[in-house]
Amino acid sequence: MSDMNSWVLASRNQGKIKEIGELLVPFGVKLQSAADFSLPEPEETEAAFTGNALLKARAASLATGLPALADDSGLCVNALDGQPGIHSARWAGEPRDFGRAMQRIEAELTASGSNDRSAAFVCVLALVIPGEADRVYEGRVEGKMVWPPRGGGGFGYDPVFQPEGDNRVFAEMSSAEKAMLSHRARALSRLIEAEFGNA
Repeated sequence: MSDMNSWVLASRNQGKIKEIGELLVPFGVKLQSAADFSLPEPEETEAAFTGNALLKARAASLATGLPALADDSGLCVNALDGQPGIHSARWAGEPRDFGRAMQRIEAELTASGSNDRSAAFVCVLALVIPGEADRVYEGRVEGKMVWPPRGGGGFGYDPVFQPEGDNRVFAEMSSAEKAMLSHRARALSRLIEAEFGNA
């Protein structure tokens, strides 16, 4: 593991920065965001989560000379052939409106005629450290889509996703409770175990 303890997260999503930053604090990592360095957002041209995460992390590391962490994550709804998937943020349009995106998912589920409400949140984290091999860690959480949206916490699609084994959606949980279950937390725990296991 590199001893460089200042990392850049290739994201401007404040919810994501807070969530990941809190989990890395115990390991002495100071997380800065793409906005802190005024980094442009690279175009996500890959067809899968892994490719997009690596593309973003490599661009951020190259621009700053620091270890860079990037995630590509999304909601994969089985009855919609895995959509919105890598396009999860784009479904919210510009400016980002996840209320509209959640309505679109519900409308497409209803139109599909399927009773299958199963879905999964998937997160792929890429860690790029100058002079070292790139690393990739994946986390996923299975669950189902609910309607109407519930809860006031979380961000993105959290108000309509109910993880397996719980009767609450992510947006009804505290950040600490969600951190125990979320796809991002699972990917991060794999990263932490691999990178800091002997710390």
